[in-house]
Amino acid sequence: MINREWHLLSRPVGWPKPEDFALVETETRAPAEGQVLVRNKYLSVDPYMRGRMSAAKSYTAPFELGKVMQGGAVGEIVESNAEGFAVGDHVLHFGGWREYATIDVKGAVKVDPDLAPLSTYLGVLGMTGLTAYAGLLRTASFKEGDSVFVSGAAGAVGSQVGQIAKLKGASRVIGSAGSDEKVKLLVEEYGFDAAFNYKNGPVGKQLREAAPDGVDVYFDNVGGDHLEAAIGSLNERGRIAICGMISVYNNTEPTPGPKNLGRLIQTRGRIEGFLVGDHYDLQSQFVQEVGAWVASGELKYRETVVEGIENNLEAFLGQLRGDNTGKMIVKL
Repeated sequence: MINREWHLLSRPVGWPKPEDFALVETETRAPAEGQVLVRNKYLSVDPYMRGRMSAAKSYTAPFELGKVMQGGAVGEIVESNAEGFAVGDHVLHFGGWREYATIDVKGAVKVDPDLAPLSTYLGVLGMTGLTAYAGLLRTASFKEGDSVFVSGAAGAVGSQVGQIAKLKGASRVIGSAGSDEKVKLLVEEYGFDAAFNYKNGPVGKQLREAAPDGVDVYFDNVGGDHLEAAIGSLNERGRIAICGMISVYNNTEPTPGPKNLGRLIQTRGRIEGFLVGDHYDLQSQFVQEVGAWVASGELKYRETVVEGIENNLEAFLGQLRGDNTGKMIVKL
């Protein structure tokens, strides 16, 4: 069968350009022992992928030039050479950015489309959901009564952070987003106590107005002026969990750090970065607790769905621009 897959041709400088990529036709490969051939149904695009397009040393290997890129995907097995995995089974795996993937079953997890829509295993019940859960509850050491500020709060991770905080007894949850429509969504659908459009004025000023008593926890998806504003509003013993810094991913020059780091001495505050890969021991607990909230309707989610493998790159660029509400997903 003919397969279409996205290759990285050159390493982007600044914002990625279409000429840095190519949609290439290949032939599918029959699975060897311990492998399955999967027809992908949903693909994930995520901000961290921008880092893998660079050759800079990081926590994971960069994408190789001239070869297919990788990402989360959910699909149906169409050919199997692995015990316990049958044709027709659905699996979550990491062979995205392509229509078909031949993968080792060691890197695949069976999922049940009857329990939840397949797309949710890439978002609310997948890696982004676990990122929110682990970052808030473990890295930021959230406790009942905390006041929580979330940047990028209408995105896949941020929207879950705020809702989990509310369900766990936060005293106040504040979110920032990039449009008035998203701000309305945060308050009216996701139950945030306050939200603001960071494009409408200085973030520090808007945060002080939304959280006059300060914040105990800041969940950072944005970096830059949001991180500086959070440090300025951090209460004593406040905690900051650094999940992402999407505002600086495409910068070509080093980004200056916050000017007010010295305030952490006064507040005895803590900043800690984290990677979801360090917290998969929470997976079963996460699925059980969050899955129940999703089933009951207590935790709501949105998806922005783009159709077609040919639009995979545009979907990726769109989530860097903030075009998505909730998880950005490509449907094949």
